[in-house]
Amino acid sequence: MGLIILSISIVGLPETAVKESKDRVRGALLNSRFEFPAQRITVNLAPADLPKEGGRFDLAIALGILAASGQIPVARLGDYECVGELSLGGELRPISGVLPIAIQARDNHRKLLLPKENSAEAALVTGIEIIPAGHLLEVCAHLGGQAVIPTQFQQPEPQRQTVDVDFADVHGQYHVKRAFEIAAAGAHNLLMLGPPGTGKSMIASRLPTILPPLTEQQAQETAAIASISDQGLDVSNWLQPPYRAPHHTASAAALVGGGSNPRPGEISLAHNGTLFLDELPEFDRKVLEVLREPLETGHITISRANRQADFPARFQLIAAMNPCPCGYLGDASGRCHCTSEQVGRYRAKISGPLLDRIDMHLEVPRVPHEVLRKGSPQGEEASAVIRARVVAARNIALTRCGKANSALTAKEVKQFCDLSEPSHQLLEQAMDKFGLSNRAYHRILKLARTIADLAASPDIEITHLSEAISYRKLDRSV
Repeated sequence: MGLIILSISIVGLPETAVKESKDRVRGALLNSRFEFPAQRITVNLAPADLPKEGGRFDLAIALGILAASGQIPVARLGDYECVGELSLGGELRPISGVLPIAIQARDNHRKLLLPKENSAEAALVTGIEIIPAGHLLEVCAHLGGQAVIPTQFQQPEPQRQTVDVDFADVHGQYHVKRAFEIAAAGAHNLLMLGPPGTGKSMIASRLPTILPPLTEQQAQETAAIASISDQGLDVSNWLQPPYRAPHHTASAAALVGGGSNPRPGEISLAHNGTLFLDELPEFDRKVLEVLREPLETGHITISRANRQADFPARFQLIAAMNPCPCGYLGDASGRCHCTSEQVGRYRAKISGPLLDRIDMHLEVPRVPHEVLRKGSPQGEEASAVIRARVVAARNIALTRCGKANSALTAKEVKQFCDLSEPSHQLLEQAMDKFGLSNRAYHRILKLARTIADLAASPDIEITHLSEAISYRKLDRSV
Protein backbone atom coordinates (compact mmCIF):
# COMPACT_ATOMS: atom_id res chain seq x y z
CA MET A 1 0.00 0.00 0.00
CA GLY A 2 1.35 3.45 -0.96
CA LEU A 3 1.95 6.19 1.57
CA ILE A 4 -1.00 8.58 1.96
CA ILE A 5 0.18 12.22 2.07
CA LEU A 6 -2.05 14.78 3.78
CA SER A 7 -1.20 18.05 2.02
CA ILE A 8 -2.76 21.52 2.30
CA SER A 9 -1.49 24.69 0.66
CA ILE A 10 -2.74 28.26 1.02
CA VAL A 11 -2.46 30.78 -1.83
CA GLY A 12 -3.36 34.47 -2.04
CA LEU A 13 -0.41 36.35 -0.44
CA PRO A 14 -0.65 34.80 3.05
CA GLU A 15 1.80 36.08 5.66
CA THR A 16 3.39 33.76 8.22
CA ALA A 17 0.44 33.50 10.64
CA VAL A 18 -1.90 32.64 7.74
CA LYS A 19 0.51 30.06 6.32
CA GLU A 20 0.67 28.39 9.73
CA SER A 21 -3.12 28.09 9.86
CA LYS A 22 -2.89 24.86 7.87
CA ASP A 23 -1.19 23.21 10.85
CA ARG A 24 -3.68 24.66 13.33
CA VAL A 25 -6.61 23.58 11.16
CA ARG A 26 -5.25 20.05 10.70
CA GLY A 27 -4.71 19.65 14.45
CA ALA A 28 -8.13 21.11 15.29
CA LEU A 29 -9.94 18.78 12.86
CA LEU A 30 -8.14 15.62 13.93
CA ASN A 31 -8.44 16.38 17.66
CA SER A 32 -12.14 17.11 17.22
CA ARG A 33 -12.57 13.61 15.72
CA PHE A 34 -13.21 14.80 12.19
CA GLU A 35 -11.64 13.13 9.19
CA PHE A 36 -8.92 15.07 7.43
CA PRO A 37 -9.20 14.34 3.67
CA ALA A 38 -6.37 12.14 2.37
CA GLN A 39 -5.78 14.26 -0.72
CA ARG A 40 -4.16 17.50 -1.77
CA ILE A 41 -6.14 20.56 -0.59
CA THR A 42 -5.66 24.09 -1.95
CA VAL A 43 -7.15 27.05 -0.08
CA ASN A 44 -7.51 30.15 -2.26
CA LEU A 45 -7.78 33.47 -0.37
CA ALA A 46 -9.19 36.03 -2.79
CA PRO A 47 -8.41 38.61 -4.01
CA ALA A 48 -5.00 37.18 -4.81
CA ASP A 49 -3.12 40.53 -4.78
CA LEU A 50 -4.25 41.64 -1.29
CA PRO A 51 -1.93 40.55 1.57
CA LYS A 52 -3.63 38.38 4.22
CA GLU A 53 -2.56 38.37 7.87
CA GLY A 54 -3.63 37.04 11.26
CA GLY A 55 -5.36 33.91 12.47
CA ARG A 56 -8.92 34.98 11.64
CA PHE A 57 -9.09 32.66 8.62
CA ASP A 58 -8.69 29.43 10.63
CA LEU A 59 -12.39 28.80 11.26
CA ALA A 60 -13.41 29.56 7.68
CA ILE A 61 -10.70 27.26 6.29
CA ALA A 62 -11.71 24.42 8.63
CA LEU A 63 -15.39 24.75 7.73
CA GLY A 64 -14.52 24.88 4.04
CA ILE A 65 -12.60 21.60 4.30
CA LEU A 66 -15.40 19.94 6.27
CA ALA A 67 -18.05 21.14 3.80
CA ALA A 68 -15.99 20.08 0.75
CA SER A 69 -15.49 16.61 2.25
CA GLY A 70 -19.20 16.25 3.08
CA GLN A 71 -18.82 16.22 6.86
CA ILE A 72 -21.08 19.26 7.39
CA PRO A 73 -23.91 20.61 5.19
CA VAL A 74 -22.89 23.17 2.59
CA ALA A 75 -26.24 24.89 2.11
CA ARG A 76 -26.26 26.98 5.29
CA LEU A 77 -22.72 28.31 5.01
CA GLY A 78 -23.81 31.00 2.55
CA ASP A 79 -25.74 32.77 5.33
CA TYR A 80 -22.69 33.24 7.56
CA GLU A 81 -19.43 35.10 7.89
CA CYS A 82 -17.13 32.88 9.95
CA VAL A 83 -14.03 34.23 11.71
CA GLY A 84 -11.84 32.95 14.50
CA GLU A 85 -8.48 31.44 15.33
CA LEU A 86 -8.36 27.73 16.18
CA SER A 87 -6.24 26.05 18.80
CA LEU A 88 -4.86 22.58 18.11
CA GLY A 89 -7.67 21.18 20.26
CA GLY A 90 -10.40 22.98 18.29
CA GLU A 91 -11.12 25.82 20.76
CA LEU A 92 -11.95 29.19 19.23
CA ARG A 93 -9.59 31.99 20.23
CA PRO A 94 -10.36 35.75 19.97
CA ILE A 95 -9.03 37.81 17.10
CA SER A 96 -8.48 41.52 16.43
CA GLY A 97 -10.44 43.68 13.99
CA VAL A 98 -13.87 42.19 14.74
CA LEU A 99 -15.80 45.48 14.58
CA PRO A 100 -15.09 46.23 10.87
CA ILE A 101 -15.90 42.59 10.09
CA ALA A 102 -19.25 42.92 11.90
CA ILE A 103 -20.10 46.10 9.99
CA GLN A 104 -19.39 44.41 6.64
CA ALA A 105 -21.35 41.31 7.66
CA ARG A 106 -24.36 43.46 8.54
CA ASP A 107 -24.12 45.43 5.29
CA ASN A 108 -24.02 42.13 3.36
CA HIS A 109 -27.01 40.75 5.34
CA ARG A 110 -25.08 37.84 6.81
CA LYS A 111 -24.93 36.36 10.28
CA LEU A 112 -21.59 36.51 12.07
CA LEU A 113 -20.14 33.35 13.63
CA LEU A 114 -17.20 34.20 15.87
CA PRO A 115 -15.38 33.40 19.16
CA LYS A 116 -17.29 34.12 22.38
CA GLU A 117 -14.64 36.57 23.58
CA ASN A 118 -15.30 38.81 20.55
CA SER A 119 -19.09 38.86 20.85
CA ALA A 120 -19.27 42.01 23.03
CA GLU A 121 -17.26 43.98 20.48
CA ALA A 122 -19.35 42.73 17.55
CA ALA A 123 -22.53 43.61 19.46
CA LEU A 124 -21.62 47.29 19.19
CA VAL A 125 -22.97 47.07 15.64
CA THR A 126 -26.75 47.30 15.53
CA GLY A 127 -28.85 45.15 13.20
CA ILE A 128 -26.57 42.12 13.05
CA GLU A 129 -27.18 38.54 14.20
CA ILE A 130 -24.20 37.26 16.21
CA ILE A 131 -23.53 33.58 16.95
CA PRO A 132 -20.77 33.27 19.60
CA ALA A 133 -19.05 29.89 19.88
CA GLY A 134 -16.30 28.40 22.02
CA HIS A 135 -15.29 25.31 20.03
CA LEU A 136 -15.25 24.00 16.48
CA LEU A 137 -17.62 21.19 17.54
CA GLU A 138 -20.20 23.79 18.68
CA VAL A 139 -19.99 25.53 15.31
CA CYS A 140 -20.47 22.27 13.38
CA ALA A 141 -23.38 21.20 15.60
CA HIS A 142 -25.02 24.58 15.02
CA LEU A 143 -24.59 24.43 11.24
CA GLY A 144 -25.84 20.83 11.20
CA GLY A 145 -28.89 21.72 13.29
CA GLN A 146 -28.06 19.32 16.15
CA ALA A 147 -27.47 22.02 18.81
CA VAL A 148 -28.34 25.56 17.84
CA ILE A 149 -26.23 28.29 19.47
CA PRO A 150 -28.39 31.11 20.94
CA THR A 151 -28.17 34.27 18.86
CA GLN A 152 -26.91 37.45 20.49
CA PHE A 153 -28.44 40.82 19.60
CA GLN A 154 -27.94 42.78 22.83
CA GLN A 155 -25.61 45.76 22.72
CA PRO A 156 -23.37 46.17 25.78
CA GLU A 157 -24.53 48.91 28.12
CA PRO A 158 -22.27 51.97 27.70
CA GLN A 159 -20.59 53.09 30.89
CA ARG A 160 -19.64 56.60 31.88
CA GLN A 161 -15.90 56.55 32.40
CA THR A 162 -14.95 57.15 36.01
CA VAL A 163 -11.84 59.28 36.31
CA ASP A 164 -10.01 60.87 39.20
CA VAL A 165 -9.41 64.18 37.41
CA ASP A 166 -11.71 67.19 37.29
CA PHE A 167 -11.47 70.85 36.32
CA ALA A 168 -12.29 71.65 39.94
CA ASP A 169 -8.73 70.51 40.72
CA VAL A 170 -7.34 73.46 38.73
CA HIS A 171 -6.96 76.58 40.89
CA GLY A 172 -6.81 79.89 39.08
CA GLN A 173 -6.03 79.92 35.33
CA TYR A 174 -9.55 81.14 34.62
CA HIS A 175 -8.77 82.41 31.12
CA VAL A 176 -7.16 79.03 30.33
CA LYS A 177 -10.24 77.13 31.50
CA ARG A 178 -12.40 79.51 29.46
CA ALA A 179 -10.28 78.77 26.38
CA PHE A 180 -10.59 75.02 26.93
CA GLU A 181 -14.36 75.38 27.23
CA ILE A 182 -14.42 77.14 23.86
CA ALA A 183 -12.08 74.56 22.32
CA ALA A 184 -14.27 71.70 23.58
CA ALA A 185 -17.48 73.30 22.34
CA GLY A 186 -16.20 73.77 18.80
CA ALA A 187 -13.50 71.03 18.60
CA HIS A 188 -10.88 73.70 17.97
CA ASN A 189 -7.12 73.14 17.99
CA LEU A 190 -5.26 74.85 20.84
CA LEU A 191 -1.62 75.60 21.69
CA MET A 192 -0.51 76.52 25.22
CA LEU A 193 2.65 78.55 25.78
CA GLY A 194 4.02 78.86 29.31
CA PRO A 195 6.86 78.03 31.71
CA PRO A 196 7.20 74.61 33.36
CA GLY A 197 4.86 73.82 36.24
CA THR A 198 2.03 76.17 35.29
CA GLY A 199 -0.47 73.35 34.75
CA LYS A 200 -0.45 72.90 30.97
CA SER A 201 -0.41 69.08 31.04
CA MET A 202 -2.74 69.01 34.04
CA ILE A 203 -5.40 71.06 32.25
CA ALA A 204 -5.01 69.15 28.97
CA SER A 205 -5.58 65.83 30.75
CA ARG A 206 -8.94 67.16 31.99
CA LEU A 207 -10.26 68.07 28.54
CA PRO A 208 -11.97 64.64 28.07
CA THR A 209 -14.07 65.33 31.18
CA ILE A 210 -15.88 68.21 29.44
CA LEU A 211 -16.21 66.78 25.92
CA PRO A 212 -19.63 65.65 24.62
CA PRO A 213 -20.09 61.88 24.20
CA LEU A 214 -19.66 60.43 20.73
CA THR A 215 -22.63 59.63 18.54
CA GLU A 216 -23.07 55.94 17.70
CA GLN A 217 -21.68 56.48 14.20
CA GLN A 218 -18.63 58.37 15.52
CA ALA A 219 -18.10 55.72 18.18
CA GLN A 220 -18.18 52.93 15.59
CA GLU A 221 -15.64 54.77 13.41
CA THR A 222 -13.29 55.26 16.35
CA ALA A 223 -13.82 51.76 17.72
CA ALA A 224 -13.13 50.21 14.32
CA ILE A 225 -9.70 51.87 14.25
CA ALA A 226 -8.92 50.72 17.80
CA SER A 227 -10.14 47.22 16.89
CA ILE A 228 -7.56 46.76 14.12
CA SER A 229 -4.74 48.31 16.15
CA ASP A 230 -2.43 46.52 18.56
CA GLN A 231 -4.02 48.19 21.60
CA GLY A 232 -7.46 46.61 21.11
CA LEU A 233 -10.86 48.05 22.04
CA ASP A 234 -12.27 48.83 25.49
CA VAL A 235 -15.95 47.99 24.94
CA SER A 236 -17.13 49.48 28.24
CA ASN A 237 -16.04 53.04 27.34
CA TRP A 238 -16.57 52.98 23.60
CA LEU A 239 -18.77 56.12 23.58
CA GLN A 240 -16.04 58.24 25.20
CA PRO A 241 -13.88 60.38 22.87
CA PRO A 242 -10.35 58.97 22.71
CA TYR A 243 -7.43 60.83 24.28
CA ARG A 244 -3.94 60.13 22.98
CA ALA A 245 -0.72 61.64 24.36
CA PRO A 246 2.34 60.22 22.54
CA HIS A 247 5.85 60.98 23.83
CA HIS A 248 7.93 63.50 21.90
CA THR A 249 10.30 60.72 20.80
CA ALA A 250 7.51 59.21 18.65
CA SER A 251 8.46 58.65 15.01
CA ALA A 252 6.48 59.85 12.03
CA ALA A 253 5.21 56.31 11.43
CA ALA A 254 4.04 56.03 15.05
CA LEU A 255 2.25 59.37 14.81
CA VAL A 256 0.53 59.11 11.42
CA GLY A 257 0.68 55.35 10.81
CA GLY A 258 2.79 53.22 8.52
CA GLY A 259 4.69 49.99 8.19
CA SER A 260 5.06 47.61 5.26
CA ASN A 261 1.44 46.67 5.88
CA PRO A 262 0.11 50.12 6.92
CA ARG A 263 -1.35 50.41 10.42
CA PRO A 264 -3.14 53.39 11.97
CA GLY A 265 -1.00 55.79 13.99
CA GLU A 266 -1.74 58.08 16.93
CA ILE A 267 -3.66 60.62 14.85
CA SER A 268 -6.07 57.92 13.66
CA LEU A 269 -6.38 56.41 17.14
CA ALA A 270 -7.39 59.94 18.23
CA HIS A 271 -10.10 60.14 15.52
CA ASN A 272 -13.17 61.97 16.92
CA GLY A 273 -11.13 62.72 20.04
CA THR A 274 -8.05 64.56 21.27
CA LEU A 275 -4.35 64.33 20.42
CA PHE A 276 -2.19 65.99 23.10
CA LEU A 277 1.40 66.80 22.15
CA ASP A 278 3.37 67.98 25.17
CA GLU A 279 6.75 69.71 24.66
CA LEU A 280 5.78 70.40 21.04
CA PRO A 281 9.18 71.76 19.84
CA GLU A 282 10.90 68.60 21.13
CA PHE A 283 9.14 66.56 18.43
CA ASP A 284 11.16 66.13 15.27
CA ARG A 285 10.19 68.86 12.82
CA LYS A 286 9.56 66.33 10.04
CA VAL A 287 7.22 64.48 12.38
CA LEU A 288 5.23 67.65 13.09
CA GLU A 289 4.99 68.59 9.43
CA VAL A 290 3.10 65.41 8.60
CA LEU A 291 0.27 66.72 10.79
CA ARG A 292 -0.52 69.53 8.36
CA GLU A 293 -2.52 67.47 5.87
CA PRO A 294 -4.72 65.56 8.36
CA LEU A 295 -5.40 68.75 10.34
CA GLU A 296 -6.87 70.20 7.17
CA THR A 297 -8.56 67.18 5.56
CA GLY A 298 -9.45 64.88 8.48
CA HIS A 299 -7.78 61.80 6.99
CA ILE A 300 -4.31 60.49 6.16
CA THR A 301 -3.26 58.49 3.09
CA ILE A 302 -0.27 56.18 3.50
CA SER A 303 1.26 55.03 0.22
CA ARG A 304 3.56 52.08 -0.32
CA ALA A 305 5.00 50.63 -3.52
CA ASN A 306 2.30 47.97 -3.80
CA ARG A 307 -0.40 49.30 -1.51
CA GLN A 308 -2.22 52.43 -0.37
CA ALA A 309 -4.19 52.80 2.86
CA ASP A 310 -6.47 55.65 3.88
CA PHE A 311 -7.25 56.16 7.58
CA PRO A 312 -9.62 58.71 9.14
CA ALA A 313 -7.87 61.28 11.34
CA ARG A 314 -10.25 64.05 12.37
CA PHE A 315 -8.78 64.87 15.74
CA GLN A 316 -8.59 67.89 18.03
CA LEU A 317 -4.98 68.94 18.52
CA ILE A 318 -4.00 70.22 21.96
CA ALA A 319 -0.32 71.14 22.24
CA ALA A 320 1.93 72.65 24.90
CA MET A 321 5.35 74.25 24.75
CA ASN A 322 7.73 76.35 26.83
CA PRO A 323 8.37 79.96 25.77
CA CYS A 324 12.12 79.32 25.36
CA PRO A 325 14.67 76.47 25.64
CA CYS A 326 15.09 76.85 29.41
CA GLY A 327 11.37 77.50 29.86
CA TYR A 328 11.52 80.64 32.00
CA LEU A 329 11.29 83.47 29.47
CA GLY A 330 9.33 86.35 31.01
CA ASP A 331 9.40 84.80 34.47
CA ALA A 332 9.49 87.39 37.27
CA SER A 333 12.39 85.60 38.96
CA GLY A 334 14.67 86.46 36.05
CA ARG A 335 15.97 82.89 35.73
CA CYS A 336 15.98 82.94 31.91
CA HIS A 337 19.32 83.64 30.21
CA CYS A 338 18.32 82.57 26.70
CA THR A 339 19.35 84.90 23.92
CA SER A 340 16.87 86.18 21.36
CA GLU A 341 18.56 83.96 18.75
CA GLN A 342 18.07 80.89 20.95
CA VAL A 343 14.43 81.76 21.52
CA GLY A 344 13.94 82.32 17.79
CA ARG A 345 15.49 78.96 16.88
CA TYR A 346 13.42 77.21 19.53
CA ARG A 347 10.12 78.64 18.32
CA ALA A 348 11.09 78.18 14.66
CA LYS A 349 10.82 74.42 15.23
CA ILE A 350 7.07 75.03 14.88
CA SER A 351 6.58 76.02 11.26
CA GLY A 352 4.30 78.86 10.22
CA PRO A 353 1.96 76.61 8.18
CA LEU A 354 1.46 74.30 11.18
CA LEU A 355 0.93 77.22 13.56
CA ASP A 356 -1.58 78.67 11.11
CA ARG A 357 -3.72 75.54 11.46
CA ILE A 358 -4.02 75.94 15.24
CA ASP A 359 -7.08 78.03 16.06
CA MET A 360 -6.12 79.20 19.56
CA HIS A 361 -2.75 80.34 20.94
CA LEU A 362 -2.84 80.64 24.70
CA GLU A 363 -0.37 81.98 27.24
CA VAL A 364 -0.36 80.07 30.55
CA PRO A 365 1.30 82.16 33.30
CA ARG A 366 2.31 81.11 36.78
CA VAL A 367 -0.44 80.98 39.42
CA PRO A 368 0.09 83.10 42.56
CA HIS A 369 0.88 81.00 45.63
CA GLU A 370 -2.18 82.28 47.48
CA VAL A 371 -4.52 81.18 44.66
CA LEU A 372 -2.73 77.87 44.43
CA ARG A 373 -3.22 77.27 48.14
CA LYS A 374 -6.76 78.58 48.63
CA GLY A 375 -8.33 78.51 45.19
CA SER A 376 -11.14 80.84 44.20
CA PRO A 377 -13.30 82.29 47.01
CA GLN A 378 -16.34 81.20 45.00
CA GLY A 379 -14.92 77.72 44.45
CA GLU A 380 -13.72 76.14 41.21
CA GLU A 381 -16.22 74.94 38.63
CA ALA A 382 -16.49 71.18 38.28
CA SER A 383 -16.13 69.47 34.92
CA ALA A 384 -19.82 68.49 34.95
CA VAL A 385 -20.86 72.16 35.07
CA ILE A 386 -18.55 73.14 32.22
CA ARG A 387 -19.55 70.06 30.23
CA ALA A 388 -23.23 71.06 30.36
CA ARG A 389 -22.42 74.38 28.68
CA VAL A 390 -20.17 72.64 26.14
CA VAL A 391 -22.89 70.12 25.23
CA ALA A 392 -25.48 72.90 24.87
CA ALA A 393 -23.22 74.89 22.54
CA ARG A 394 -22.26 71.79 20.52
CA ASN A 395 -25.96 70.91 20.11
CA ILE A 396 -26.62 74.39 18.72
CA ALA A 397 -23.91 73.82 16.10
CA LEU A 398 -25.19 70.32 15.27
CA THR A 399 -28.73 71.61 14.84
CA ARG A 400 -27.53 74.42 12.60
CA CYS A 401 -25.12 72.57 10.31
CA GLY A 402 -24.74 68.96 11.54
CA LYS A 403 -21.10 69.28 12.60
CA ALA A 404 -18.75 70.99 15.04
CA ASN A 405 -17.83 74.54 14.07
CA SER A 406 -14.17 73.66 13.47
CA ALA A 407 -15.24 71.38 10.60
CA LEU A 408 -17.14 74.06 8.67
CA THR A 409 -16.19 74.40 5.00
CA ALA A 410 -15.44 77.76 3.39
CA LYS A 411 -18.94 77.84 1.92
CA GLU A 412 -20.50 77.07 5.31
CA VAL A 413 -18.37 79.72 7.01
CA LYS A 414 -19.81 82.29 4.61
CA GLN A 415 -23.33 81.01 5.31
CA PHE A 416 -23.24 80.62 9.11
CA CYS A 417 -20.56 83.12 10.23
CA ASP A 418 -21.88 86.37 8.81
CA LEU A 419 -20.63 89.58 10.46
CA SER A 420 -21.99 93.07 10.86
CA GLU A 421 -20.16 95.90 9.11
CA PRO A 422 -18.32 97.08 12.29
CA SER A 423 -17.23 93.49 12.94
CA HIS A 424 -15.99 93.16 9.36
CA GLN A 425 -13.92 96.31 9.78
CA LEU A 426 -12.43 95.02 13.05
CA LEU A 427 -11.44 91.71 11.46
CA GLU A 428 -9.91 93.42 8.43
CA GLN A 429 -7.89 95.70 10.69
CA ALA A 430 -6.62 92.66 12.61
CA MET A 431 -5.73 90.91 9.36
CA ASP A 432 -3.65 93.90 8.19
CA LYS A 433 -2.03 94.66 11.54
CA PHE A 434 -0.99 91.10 12.41
CA GLY A 435 -0.42 89.82 8.86
CA LEU A 436 -2.93 86.99 9.24
CA SER A 437 -3.45 84.49 6.42
CA ASN A 438 -6.72 83.65 4.69
CA ARG A 439 -6.75 80.37 6.63
CA ALA A 440 -6.48 82.30 9.90
CA TYR A 441 -9.34 84.52 8.73
CA HIS A 442 -11.67 81.53 8.39
CA ARG A 443 -10.48 79.98 11.65
CA ILE A 444 -11.19 83.20 13.54
CA LEU A 445 -14.72 83.21 12.14
CA LYS A 446 -15.29 79.60 13.18
CA LEU A 447 -13.96 80.36 16.65
CA ALA A 448 -16.19 83.42 16.94
CA ARG A 449 -19.16 81.28 15.94
CA THR A 450 -18.39 78.87 18.80
CA ILE A 451 -18.06 81.73 21.30
CA ALA A 452 -21.45 83.04 20.14
CA ASP A 453 -22.96 79.57 20.55
CA LEU A 454 -21.69 79.39 24.14
CA ALA A 455 -23.48 82.68 24.73
CA ALA A 456 -26.60 81.28 22.97
CA SER A 457 -26.38 84.20 20.53
CA PRO A 458 -27.80 83.66 17.03
CA ASP A 459 -25.41 86.29 15.63
CA ILE A 460 -21.68 86.83 16.03
CA GLU A 461 -21.35 90.04 18.03
CA ILE A 462 -18.28 92.24 18.04
CA THR A 463 -17.38 91.00 21.56
CA HIS A 464 -17.35 87.39 20.31
CA LEU A 465 -15.13 88.36 17.38
CA SER A 466 -12.76 90.34 19.60
CA GLU A 467 -12.28 87.35 21.89
CA ALA A 468 -11.62 85.07 18.90
CA ILE A 469 -8.98 87.48 17.55
CA SER A 470 -7.29 87.62 20.97
CA TYR A 471 -6.47 83.90 20.68
CA ARG A 472 -4.11 84.47 17.72
CA LYS A 473 -1.23 85.68 19.91
CA LEU A 474 1.63 83.84 18.22
CA ASP A 475 0.72 85.28 14.83
CA ARG A 476 1.90 88.62 16.18
CA SER A 477 5.46 87.51 16.79
CA VAL A 478 6.17 85.50 13.65
